[in-house]
Amino acid sequence: MNPPAVETKSTSNRSDLPDDTDYEVVVIGAGVGGIYQIKRLVDLGVSATVLEGDSDLGGTWYRNRYPGARFDSESFTYGYSWNQEVLNEWHWKEMFSPQPETLKYLNFVADKFNLREHMQFNCYVESMQFDEANCIWVLQMRDGRTITTRFVLTAIGLLSVPTLPRINGIERFEGKAFHTFDWPKESIELTGKKVAVIGTGATAIQLIPEVAKEAESLTVFQRRANWAAPLNNREISEEEMADIRLRYDEIFETCARTPGGFEHEPDRRGFYSVSAEERRELWDRLYDGPGFGIWLQNFVEIFMDEDANSEFSEYIADRTRQRVNDPVVAEKLIPKDHGFGIQRVPLETNYFETYNRENVLLVDASETPIETITESGIQTSETHYEFDVIVYATGFDAFTGAFDKIDIRGVGGESLRDKWADGPVTYLGLLVSGFPNLLMISGPQTASTNFPRGAELAVNWATELLEYVWDAGKRRVEAKSESEQEWFDHVVKMYEPFLLKSAQSWITGYNSNLDGHEYGNTRYNIYNGGGPKYADRLQQEAQEEYQGLTFQ
Repeated sequence: MNPPAVETKSTSNRSDLPDDTDYEVVVIGAGVGGIYQIKRLVDLGVSATVLEGDSDLGGTWYRNRYPGARFDSESFTYGYSWNQEVLNEWHWKEMFSPQPETLKYLNFVADKFNLREHMQFNCYVESMQFDEANCIWVLQMRDGRTITTRFVLTAIGLLSVPTLPRINGIERFEGKAFHTFDWPKESIELTGKKVAVIGTGATAIQLIPEVAKEAESLTVFQRRANWAAPLNNREISEEEMADIRLRYDEIFETCARTPGGFEHEPDRRGFYSVSAEERRELWDRLYDGPGFGIWLQNFVEIFMDEDANSEFSEYIADRTRQRVNDPVVAEKLIPKDHGFGIQRVPLETNYFETYNRENVLLVDASETPIETITESGIQTSETHYEFDVIVYATGFDAFTGAFDKIDIRGVGGESLRDKWADGPVTYLGLLVSGFPNLLMISGPQTASTNFPRGAELAVNWATELLEYVWDAGKRRVEAKSESEQEWFDHVVKMYEPFLLKSAQSWITGYNSNLDGHEYGNTRYNIYNGGGPKYADRLQQEAQEEYQGLTFQ
C-alpha cells in the first residue's frame, strides 16, 4: 500500500514561520483529496487546517445528493488505498456505491483518524494574496476573518462550480427550481408532481430514471444527445468482499498500470487484426459487464481512428435502438455529432427504458428551443409546458471554475483568473509559475483517471515536495516559467492523436453557458497521456530534485 507509515515529526525547526502566521499549511476543500492531504500533514506534525465552504466534509459526495447519484468507478477501486485497517474494516455494499453510502465512508475515514478537529466548516475563501515580503499567503474569508499561512494546497474539485443555462426568465418560476448540485437536503416530494429536467449529461442520465419512478410526469429537455452504456450495478456479498480484501494489493497495482486508473485494461490485439465477428463478441461481453469496461477494455483504436470509432458507435446505437420502443425517440437519443467514447462516457441504469414509460416525454430542444422560463413552466418555440419542479442538469465550470471563484493573486498581484482566461497553464498540473507556495491537488492538466487514484498520487507528491522544502530550510517554492511552458506544450501535443481533441466536452473546456468556453476555443484541461506516464513524470521530477522548480 502507499504511502508507507510515516514517523510523526514537527516542522517547527524547519521554517522561520512568523510568530503571527496562523498555519504552515492551509488545505482548501474537505473532499476526497483534502481528507487524505490533511491526514498526511497531521502525520507529519505540521501546523495545518482544512477550510471547507460547506457545512460538512465530503466535497462532491456531500453536494451531489440527487436521486441516482453514485460511483461509476467500481467501489473497491475508488476507496482509499493508504490504510490497511480501513481496507479491512469497510464493506462496500454495492459494486458502484450510491452517494449516501459514499458520504458515510468518507465520514468513517475522517472520524477514524480524528481529522475533523483539523477542519473548519462554513469557511469560504474569497481571496488569496501572496505577500512577497513575508513569503506567506493571506486569505480573506467570507465571514470577515483573515488567515495567514506559508503554503496553500487546493483540493477544490474538478466539477464543483455548477452552471445554469442561459435562458431568459429563470428567476420568474414560482415552483421549486435548482441545479442538481444544489439538490435540497430536505426530502423533495415528487409524487404527483410535474417535473422538468433540462439536460441529458452524465448527471441527468443518473437522475432521470429515478425521477420518472416518482413523478406524475417527467419532461426531459435535450439539446444534444449523449452516448451512454449500462452500469450493471449489483450488490457485493460478504464472501465477495472478503475476497476483495485479499486482492487489494493486486487491485491497486492494476489501477496503477492502466491509463484510466481502473481495473479495466485496454484490448491491445489491434482493431483490424481481429474479425468483425470477434469485435462484436468482445463488445457484447463488455456491454453486459460492469462499469467502464465497454469504454476502457475496448480496442485502443476507437479513441484515435475515425473508422474504428464509427463502427463501434454504430454497435452502441443498435443496442440503444433495441431498448427504446419508439424508433423516433430512439434516434433522438443517439448522438449524430460525435462518436462513442471521445468524451467521458456516462453510465446508466434503465435510462433508455425510461423513455418507454407513459409518464415520460422527450423534448428535442435542438428542434424546438426553450425560449423562456415562465412563472408556471417552460415556453419552447412550439409549446408551453406547466411544471411544479424544474431541475437544471446543465453541467459545471470544469477544472478552473473553482479557482476562478477565488480571487487568487500571486507575485506582483498577478491574477490567476486572468492568467487562465484562455485556459489553464500549469507545471505538472500541480504548480503555477508566479504563484509560489501554491500546490493543486487534482488540478487542471493532471492525468484524467479514477479520481482517488490520481488524488492520492498528487497528495503524496505534494507532501514529499513540502518535506524537501522544509528539510532544505527553504521558505519558497515555485515552478519555473520555462518548465511551465514545456509542460503546457506537452499537454497540447498529447491531445493530437486522439479524437477527443474535437469533443464538445468539459475536457476541452466547452460550456455554452460560459463566455470564452465556446466550441473551438480549446482549453487543455487534462493530461491525456494516461496515469502511468503521468506518475513516471512526477517520479522523475522528484528523483531529479525538482529541476523544474526554483527554491528560496
